[in-house]
Amino acid sequence: MTQFGAGRTWGSLFEFDIFTQRNGRRNGRTEWHGTKRTKKVGVTGKYGTRYGASLRKQVKKMEITQHAKYTCTFCGKDSVKRQAVGIWKCKACRKQLAGGAYTLGTTAAATVRSTVRRLRELTEA
Repeated sequence: MTQFGAGRTWGSLFEFDIFTQRNGRRNGRTEWHGTKRTKKVGVTGKYGTRYGASLRKQVKKMEITQHAKYTCTFCGKDSVKRQAVGIWKCKACRKQLAGGAYTLGTTAAATVRSTVRRLRELTEA
């Protein structure tokens, strides 16, 4: 191989060129942007091309809600995380809550809460 300057070969120049294209230079210093991440797939990137796009979109929505942090009703902090199916725990006040499988609050629970509130108001009036 032909030498280019101080011990550089064509391959090393090419690798350096790719590095600078991806990471760029600012004020003579190389900026590191890390690796390229997913554009659309997000957490479902682990499934690759398997199972079909529609199913992966459904799973993505579910997994995002499942791994999100929720506000604790006792201490008010954003620290409630899922421990197991239907079991949620606040890291701040260490309270355990019962909830849905993938979200802390379910639509059925909200319906029951509003019905109980309405019936309580009827009995008080």
